[in-house]
Amino acid sequence: MIVQTRQLGNSDLLITPLGIGAWAMGGAGWAFSWGPQDDDASIQAIHAGLDAGINWIDTAAVYGLGHAEEVVARALDGMSRKPYVFTKCARVWGDDGKIGKCLKRDSVRRECEASLRRLKADVIDLYQMHWPEPDEDVEEGWEAMAKLKEEGKVRWIGVSNFNVQQLARVQAIAPVTSLQPPYNLVTPDIEAEILPYCQGHNIGVLVYSPMKSGLLTGKMTRERIAAMPPDDFRQRTPNFQEPLLTRNLELVERLRAIGTRHGRTPGEVAIAWTLRRPEVTAAIVGLRSADQLPGVIGAADFRLSPGEIEEIARA
Repeated sequence: MIVQTRQLGNSDLLITPLGIGAWAMGGAGWAFSWGPQDDDASIQAIHAGLDAGINWIDTAAVYGLGHAEEVVARALDGMSRKPYVFTKCARVWGDDGKIGKCLKRDSVRRECEASLRRLKADVIDLYQMHWPEPDEDVEEGWEAMAKLKEEGKVRWIGVSNFNVQQLARVQAIAPVTSLQPPYNLVTPDIEAEILPYCQGHNIGVLVYSPMKSGLLTGKMTRERIAAMPPDDFRQRTPNFQEPLLTRNLELVERLRAIGTRHGRTPGEVAIAWTLRRPEVTAAIVGLRSADQLPGVIGAADFRLSPGEIEEIARA
């Protein structure tokens, strides 16, 4: 049972080291789908995560073109003590399902209202700008989000997938509570500039893909990748293809060896590696079924030794 929490940036949100990620819960039939997903399995996964002590869920309007938010609402229906719910704006779509990029003031407001309806919520705990695109409208979008915070529709505002220059631009308008960047052993790019900047400006860091979209769980094989449904976006990414795939699977075996010493899974070692950085407040862990929870939950209180961190660096 997770009990420890950390303050997220400049907010009053005290969050657990792991959060439930709802990307795959969006299901099939959209551009960045993980393939078909059973809604009941998603709901059971959310309940299992909350029962284990996780106290926040991260979703986005675009996941399943609104569907993931609806699934989260179903999972939380009737709960007296609800977790924090974080969602995102800046991606829009029409009846054809084609995803567009928009940060215009009116669009941000419409997106927020639509998310509140789908989530069946009065307020969003953390509202995040999903992507800084189009770049020329970043300031306009951020001003709109700050206004939503003023009005009490959202409690705190953050960003996702921003670089340092973009963070500085919006920080000049209104304080940034959090940044959500990709961070894992395969793509550690944020260590050079972004993490130090966030630490210096009291911006909480919620890392996504700590297991590189399932690649570092220890359960991913060439056969499993080959058998993925055609609309699973992962098949189209370089790290799931050669020549990188062989290197990545070898890295997993190093994680497995370290984990075996402690009774931990490769996935828990991969997540613990991201949490070793003091700038990282928490990691988002995507769940598709309650069965996946035991393979990740131990990362919340697992600490790698300096020697093990060095061993991973060599690998």
